[in-house]
Amino acid sequence: MRHKILATAFLASFLAACVGPPPGVAYVRVRPPNARVEVVAVAPGEGYVWISGYHAWRGSEYVWIAGHWERPPQPHFRRWVPGHWRETSNGWYWIEGRWK
Repeated sequence: MRHKILATAFLASFLAACVGPPPGVAYVRVRPPNARVEVVAVAPGEGYVWISGYHAWRGSEYVWIAGHWERPPQPHFRRWVPGHWRETSNGWYWIEGRWK
């Protein structure tokens, strides 16, 4: 049983190393700040989706990009998957949000 656990742990760490960020990703050594608490106003109309704010890296510091209401670009998109920072041994990198 112990060998099975060790083998599973090794496989998981191997796959994590292989399935890294996409090519051309810029790493940031500074941990991103916690997200701000935003007050979400009433949607400007039917069909709008709230896109949460996030901290973006701008060369030497993080800046806050405020959340906003947006309409999906096409009717079959119904949900916004928020962007997020992912930590690796090389530092942090940003994964863009997307419509799903």
